[in-house]
Parts: sequence; C-alpha cells; structure tokens
Amino acid sequence: MGLANQEPELLSGLVESVKEISGLAECKNVFKKMHGNLVRRIKLLSPLFEELKDSDEEITQQHIKGFEMLRIALDSSLNLLKSVDEGSKLYQVLQRDKIASKFHEMTEQIEAALNEIPCDNLDLSEEVHEQIELVHAQFRRAKGRPDSPDLQLDRDLSAAQKEKDPEPAILKRLSEKLQLRTINDLKKESLAFHELVITTGGDPGDCLESMSSLLKKLKDFVLIENPEVDTSEGERGVIRHRSPVIPDDFRCPISLELMKDPVIVSTGQTYERSCIQKWLDAGHKTCPKTQQTLLHTALTPNYVLKSLIALWCESNGVELPKNQATCKSKKPGSSVSDCDRAAIVALLEKLANGNAEQQRAAAGELRLLAKRNADNRVCIAETGAIPLLVELLSSSDSRTQEHAVTALLNLSINDSNKGTIVNAGAIPDIVDVLKNGSMEARENAAATLFSLSVIDENKVAIGAAGAIPALIKLLCDGTPRGKKDAATAIFNLSIYQGNKARAVRAGIVPPLMRLLKDAGGGMVDEALAILAILASHQEGKVAIGQAEPIPVLMEVIKTGSPRNRENAAAVLWSLCTGELQQLKIAKDLDAEEVLKELSESGTDRAKRKAGSILELLQRC
Repeated sequence: MGLANQEPELLSGLVESVKEISGLAECKNVFKKMHGNLVRRIKLLSPLFEELKDSDEEITQQHIKGFEMLRIALDSSLNLLKSVDEGSKLYQVLQRDKIASKFHEMTEQIEAALNEIPCDNLDLSEEVHEQIELVHAQFRRAKGRPDSPDLQLDRDLSAAQKEKDPEPAILKRLSEKLQLRTINDLKKESLAFHELVITTGGDPGDCLESMSSLLKKLKDFVLIENPEVDTSEGERGVIRHRSPVIPDDFRCPISLELMKDPVIVSTGQTYERSCIQKWLDAGHKTCPKTQQTLLHTALTPNYVLKSLIALWCESNGVELPKNQATCKSKKPGSSVSDCDRAAIVALLEKLANGNAEQQRAAAGELRLLAKRNADNRVCIAETGAIPLLVELLSSSDSRTQEHAVTALLNLSINDSNKGTIVNAGAIPDIVDVLKNGSMEARENAAATLFSLSVIDENKVAIGAAGAIPALIKLLCDGTPRGKKDAATAIFNLSIYQGNKARAVRAGIVPPLMRLLKDAGGGMVDEALAILAILASHQEGKVAIGQAEPIPVLMEVIKTGSPRNRENAAAVLWSLCTGELQQLKIAKDLDAEEVLKELSESGTDRAKRKAGSILELLQRC
C-alpha cells in the first residue's frame, strides 16, 4: 500500500502546504531575501509529492515520521511567511533579529525532517531524486550559514533614530528598503501602526516611540521628494524587469515561447503540451527537434522543469502566459461553426432510434467526421453523441462495434472529450471490445485506451478494468499495427506504479523478451522501452532477471540505436543493483569493455547508467 493510500491526510496536508506557500505573493520588505529563499526551496519539493501521488510502494515507519515532521515544519513556515508580509513594516524591521532567528529555525526544522526521509528507498524518477538531493543540500547549507545581517540597513536605522534631521540619502535608502515610497504606502503603514497599537493594548513593546518617530520622518521625506507619484506594483514590476532574456531551455522548440505546461516525448525532448499535441494531431510520428521516430505518443509532464520555469518567472517579474497563442492558430476559415451541426444531429437521431443497419451507417459516418478535423470532434461531442457511441460498444454487430470504438478513438484526440468518454462509463466496454472484438476493433480499442491514459487518473481506472492482460494478448497475436498499439498503451499505463505489477503478474516479460530477440520483427524499440520502465519495479526486476536477459541486453548495447542502448543500459543497471549473480553474468560477457565504450559515446542518460554499472562491476 502506497503513501497516498496509507496516509491520505498526511500527503494531502503536505501537498496543500506546498501549494499555499508557492502561491504566496512576493515579499516586498526587508525580509525579501529570507522570504524568497525559503519559498523557493520549499517549491522545489513539489515534484516529490507529484510522483508520490501515484506511488503504490510500501513505506516504512521512518518515512511516515519524516513526512509528519515535514508537514509540521511546512505549516510553521507558512505561518511565518504570512506574518512577515503583513502588518507594520516598521515594527518588523525593528524586530528583525527575532524574525531572522525564526527563519533560521524553520530552515533547521525542514532540514531535520528531510534527514528522516530516506529518498533512496522511495520509487522516484532520477530527475526528481536528483532535485530532492539538491534541495536537501541547499537546506543543509542554509542551516549552517544563516543570512548575514544587512549592515547598511543597521547603520541607516541607527542614524534615522538618533538624528533629529537625518540626511535625505539615509531616508531614501530606508524608504526603498521598507517599500514605503509613496503617500499611499505610508497611509497603509500608518493604519498598520494604529492597528498594532490597538491589538497590543497600546503597548507593542519598547519600540513604539521609535516607530512613531521613524514614520514621521519618512512621511516628511516622501512629501518633499515624491508628493504625487504613486506607482502601482504592476508598473514597478514592469520598470524593474524590462524584457528579461528567456533561457533557451525554457522555450518550446516549436513555438519558441516560454513553456507553461512542459511535457516530455519519448525521445526525451521537452515541448509545450499544446504545441506538441497539435504536431501529433496532424499525423506526425517524429520528434520535431531530433527528427527521430517517436516510440510512442505519450506526453509525460516535466514537473522539474515546470517548477524551475515558475521560479525564473517569479525572480524576473514575468507572468506565465495564460495560453500559448502561437500554437493555437487554425486553418484559414476553420471555426467551430464550420462543422455541419444539422447533419451531425441527424446522424445522432439514427444512432439513438434507427434500426441496426442505420445505427451502423451513422456510427461509420461519425467515425469519418471525427477523424476529419478538430471542429467536428467538438461538434459531435457537444451534440451528445459520446454516450450513444458508448452504448454501441456492446452491439452484437461487429462492424457497428468497430465504427463505435474507432469514432471514440478519433473523438478522444480532443482533451475535453477524453473526460466525457470516461464519464460515460466507456472504459469497461472498451476493454470488453479489446478482449472479444474483431482484430480491427481490438486494435482501435487499444489505441483508444492509450489516448485516454494520457490523463493520469485514467491509468488507474484502465488498469483496474482488466485491460492489461488483453493488451498483452494483442501484443502476442496482433497484426504489426495491433502490436504497436498494444505496446504504446502498455508503456503509458505502466507509468502508474500499480500497473507495473499488473503487467508483470499478467506475464508480460516472456513476450517482451521474444520481441526483443526478434530483431526483424520491428518491435525491439517498444519491448526495450517497456522493459526499462518495468525494471524499476521490484516484481518487474525479478521477472526480467529470471528470463536470462543479459546476453541480449549486451548485444543491444553493442549494436543498437542510441535510444535502445540507453534503455538496455537502464534495464541492466536495475538488474545488477544489489544482485551479485547478475553482475557475475555481465562480467563473464565482457560487459566492462562494452560499457566503457557506452560511457564515452552514449546519450547522457546512457553514460550515467554505464558509469554506475561499471562501479558495481569494480566492486564485484
């Protein structure tokens, strides 16, 4: 049982705390640096929780203790972060030593909690694992190196308090540092000051006189220097940040715009979701940047990059775009109204009330209309066709069933339609077609399940509906196209941890090994990709190890494509980690020489895997 099932309230609390902290406005006062550093580091924990949501692995009592400590630390941090961005700025600056001490205490608490969470024992992707290690190191350094005091601020405050008429330069620096630049700012500070006096019963400590004196001096300064200017926060942001240069890694290779929703394709390249989806919807089967053939069309969210882009935007005063307009262009004359709504309504009437022959013909026409363009897909869904097509999945007429499942496949290209299809109860019926339909219907059912599984929660429902054994059967006895459809669906479903176990228990490893050994069968790429994802699961690792895979893996590492060499190395690394017997087999097959060559000429990931295996071999 995973964390999300065993401790739902704990995980939910952690997720909500990180979200709330991430949504805090930028601090504008003297604690800007401390506030920003703490928020930035906490934000970087977000990918950890994103991956743990879908994890089914068992966790230890130590994990639970660590996450509980982290939840308490995050709740305390949230209260501190909110408190320093509210109330009187003058009061806070005069209490800065106490508040700085609280920031340091929060850093220590979070670092202590991270010490209690052994991430090596959690099933995390390499990227997320590396990011959490980096964040932990940042907290560790910050704990040992508290933020240094602002000596200039100390000198200016001392002079402003002691001198009757401080120099304008001193008051200007304080005005800037405290964000008390305008008449409006000072009005807000005056109200906060009076509220403080009321809430403390007229005794906010020994700083009341100092606060009152400083407020008067700053008011006099602003009235003389800046009597009318009251620049809004938004305008100040524009002035501070004039056209920052967007890092190339944050731009979509297609639109060249800042990415809002970065996703990874099978080649490892990252694109803006809407842009790469349009590329795929147009029928392309290659990676736009590398021109490599895509092994599958699953789009995996790049949570790490997304969090880095958000941090960059915050640091540079850039608002993430609401939409990627450059990716939304339509063909000339194309709009939702271009679809023949009247004709579609007439087809729906036949679908609902016609005889068997009329239903078959109507489903066939809707299948073609849904394939033709995006506008038709929207119109067909809006007129209520999806529930009727789902009903026809149970038709005793095989041709009607083929038309219905293929129409749903074409409609599912539209992301909004995916939800409508699932809500209509389609998944069990599609799985039934996958098990019992004609070969064409089975192939298109597999493709439909793949399309629906792009949405993470659907991966769980599809696996629970029994799709995986039926997909494995299609992988074994389908046509070349059917095998491809089955493989892409299995790969995408196996991103969810629970489905990895389902696939292994359903006997997927032997057919994958057969496909891997059949170089002329055209399925080596798919077989290796699935094995690589299954090998990260303990049951998958055991099942693959029993299939005597190392000789064929070594052959792929010697002669395969860059992507296949990388996946073969990933499988080999999983097999050899903690398994002396597998290491000995690899060593007997001269793995060291082959892996040394891969560590020099492979992809970045292949080089890392090769280096890790070489280290294991040296200890063997």
